[in-house]
Amino acid sequence: MLAGKNIAVVVPAYREEALIAQTILGIPDYVDQIIVVDDCSPDRTSEVAASVATERVSIIRLEQNQGVGGAIITGHTQAMRNGADIMVVMAGDDQMDPHELPRLLEPILERGYGFSKGNRFYPAAETANMPRHRLFGNMVLTLMQKSSSGYWHIVDPQNGYTAVTRESLELIPLNQVSRRYEFENDLLIWLNIANVRAKDVNIPARYGSEISTIQLHTAVPRIMWLLFRGFWRRLWFKHFLWSFSPIGIMFVLGLFFVLIGLAVGLWASYYALGGDSPTAGTTVLAVVPFMSGFYLLVQALVLDIQASPD
Repeated sequence: MLAGKNIAVVVPAYREEALIAQTILGIPDYVDQIIVVDDCSPDRTSEVAASVATERVSIIRLEQNQGVGGAIITGHTQAMRNGADIMVVMAGDDQMDPHELPRLLEPILERGYGFSKGNRFYPAAETANMPRHRLFGNMVLTLMQKSSSGYWHIVDPQNGYTAVTRESLELIPLNQVSRRYEFENDLLIWLNIANVRAKDVNIPARYGSEISTIQLHTAVPRIMWLLFRGFWRRLWFKHFLWSFSPIGIMFVLGLFFVLIGLAVGLWASYYALGGDSPTAGTTVLAVVPFMSGFYLLVQALVLDIQASPD
């Protein structure tokens, strides 16, 4: 135990026979449970994990591949059944540095946060170790994730080095969280809906001989679609259903006025190309709604940032 809390490490693994033993052996002694979830690997991941397993290690082999999210949810569920108070995710490719685990747990143990996650983007020098394509992709996804999840202070949403309390997971419908690579993105959205306090922890990236199995051409569109749907889900639950707040009203009205302004502007531009100059009234009908809507959207954004549970 650490600070009187039962700590569990969930290790999702797929085709990790080369690194799974190193991952398990590196987990600190104060961790009470290690739950390895083999996501129906076609290699010897489970056998290698079993060869270094001790009494605190349990191995679950899924009969069908569920994706990294499905493996993590399976591990979290089992850890809670075993009495865990805090669940940590450390991938089976040994990419998460176990020496950084106390720093990841500190916001939860000492400051009452419900969720903490690694941030590979700070200090700036640490990004030198990150492949350029990963850095650019994470920057774009971070911006989209901020607006979708409402955690405007959270960076590096694809970082899977996370810790979460039992109480936080009990507030969200785990059976509805995405089970593939977009798991981290969807989890953040659900946690914000539950008003769980989340904290970024600066943890350097560690890249070795691991091989990524993500297929960007399928994963990226799924993540984009999930973030779009997640934004509207969060807006509905937090700012309409549970609290009819100014944020929801401003956003809906702002979007409506912006669309009206754009529609009138495009209509006027179409006729202008044909030689008919728009009247002053038409120009006003395009500009005033657009500017009013833009102002409302900016104000909704400011209020949403202030309402972030940090």
